[in-house]
Amino acid sequence: MKADGFDVISFGAGEPDFNTPQPICNAAIAAIRDGFTKYTPSAGIKPLREAIAQKLARENNVNVSPDQIVVSVGGKHCLFNSMQMVVEPGDEVILLAPYWMTYYDQVKLAHGLPVVVLGNPGRCYEPDLAKVEAAISDKTKAIVVNSPCNPTGAVYSHDTIRGLAALAEKYNLWIICDEIYERLTYDGSTHLSVASLSPEIADRTIMIGGCSKTYSMTGWRIGFTATRLDLAKAISNFQDQVTSNPTSIAQKAAIAAFQMGPEEIEAMRSEFETRRSIASSELHKIAGLSVPDPRGAFYFFLDVRPFLGGTVKTDIDLANHLLDHAHVAMVPGSVFDCPGHLRLSYTASKDDIVRGIARIGENLSTLRA
Repeated sequence: MKADGFDVISFGAGEPDFNTPQPICNAAIAAIRDGFTKYTPSAGIKPLREAIAQKLARENNVNVSPDQIVVSVGGKHCLFNSMQMVVEPGDEVILLAPYWMTYYDQVKLAHGLPVVVLGNPGRCYEPDLAKVEAAISDKTKAIVVNSPCNPTGAVYSHDTIRGLAALAEKYNLWIICDEIYERLTYDGSTHLSVASLSPEIADRTIMIGGCSKTYSMTGWRIGFTATRLDLAKAISNFQDQVTSNPTSIAQKAAIAAFQMGPEEIEAMRSEFETRRSIASSELHKIAGLSVPDPRGAFYFFLDVRPFLGGTVKTDIDLANHLLDHAHVAMVPGSVFDCPGHLRLSYTASKDDIVRGIARIGENLSTLRA
């Protein structure tokens, strides 16, 4: 549509719109000039794993050795490696809905069985611990935890994080923690890493992080797992036969990222917080729309069921309708196993946020009428 001249405003992207900070780019350029373009160890170069270990100790209160870290081709690759190593055919893995759709398919690719537990709508779908425990069976192998969350923007309370960890201990489960949005929190909310709770919890946790969201490096494809040593070695051996090392140049860039001062990161986080406030204010102007209060990531997860019916029956229909008639792009909630919702990403300019939400409101008003 854009190629045909339509003014389409996209709220669909799951990535920051900022350029990668210049010190990171300079490190990559220097690596090319220095000829650092050969194979590296499959788990990543030691200086990068050391920089990640230092970052985890400094920011997450998680203490691991570089040998417990495996650097992979983005967070998605880390998730795939983890699922392949811990999930056997027939094992059940609990997914806390709404969830990033990749989790479901990666469980299936490991021949596991996803078990979906819907969270509390009144709290941005933060999980209900009683419902999670009720879903655990003798086949349950792991719980996937994503906080701050894609698609809801929820930052799980510290009590919820501790409760999930307690369930994992009680039932001898792995906790696969996707913490890729960890630095993007607002309104005083803070992220708590599961592995920081105790050595016993850390021993059953697979922590997944990376450069994509915090440093606006989605295309560089650098993620990492941090876990107990025997599993880290298994992940490294598995990766060695699948992809070998992540890109050498991107690894050098990632060292610069993890060693970068907080000022530029805070500037991006603060800008997202401002955009979130603008988006919230504009969304509240739409009659009949209940607006959630996300405290992290860069998403609003909107319940649009009051606007469904007639020719626009589903969230997928509505996403297509808004694209065709309002020239606004969003992601339907059905993708995240939560139909009747739309995900709005505020990784757009302030002007586009205001213009795009106005278009949504005008269009929804006709459907509600």
